[in-house]
Amino acid sequence: MKIGIIGAGHIGGTLTRRLKALGHDVSIANSRGPETLGALVKETGARATTVADAARDKDVVIVTIPEKSVPDLRKELAGAIAPNTVVVDTGNYYPKRDGKIADIESGIPESQWVADQLGRPVVKAFNTIYAQHLLERGKPTGERHRIALPVAGDDARAKQVVMKLIDELGFDGVDAGGLADSWRQQPGTPVYGADLDADRAKRALSEARNQRS
Repeated sequence: MKIGIIGAGHIGGTLTRRLKALGHDVSIANSRGPETLGALVKETGARATTVADAARDKDVVIVTIPEKSVPDLRKELAGAIAPNTVVVDTGNYYPKRDGKIADIESGIPESQWVADQLGRPVVKAFNTIYAQHLLERGKPTGERHRIALPVAGDDARAKQVVMKLIDELGFDGVDAGGLADSWRQQPGTPVYGADLDADRAKRALSEARNQRS
């Protein structure tokens, strides 16, 4: 698949490495410009580009940047993302880093807020696992004790696309419901950072309590 990754931090860099190794056509962009991504490009063979070009003509676009930077994306992405492109949000809201975001503080799920800022649907995934574990702890399909990654979103096709990628990466995708339910995988919930298998992840999602609402 043609995959664009916006954000070259821990998760963005790790997904670039893993997805390129799996044979996908990967473009990577960050806020500082393509010229700052030389080391990652040399290591992986991915293509460094602008934010708009990372989103243009892609099957999947993965947004993996701090929440505080999301509002600036809408203008950069205007007209770049095709209607059928699957947009994945890996972000987590950390007030100490992002400042207080009133809508999230009032109870809007983080990824619903991201979707509102971008003006298009997103799928929430890859936000519950540490980057090093994403890099190193994948297992073949069907192997026991695979780490499960929750996937929340309102478009069934988009969720299946993301779950297929998760399986390729060596993890089990777990349907975490619609975007309105994505708070169940936010920081502070039982599934977050816990490296649970599918059965335990489903139980953790069901036991989550929404402390912001």
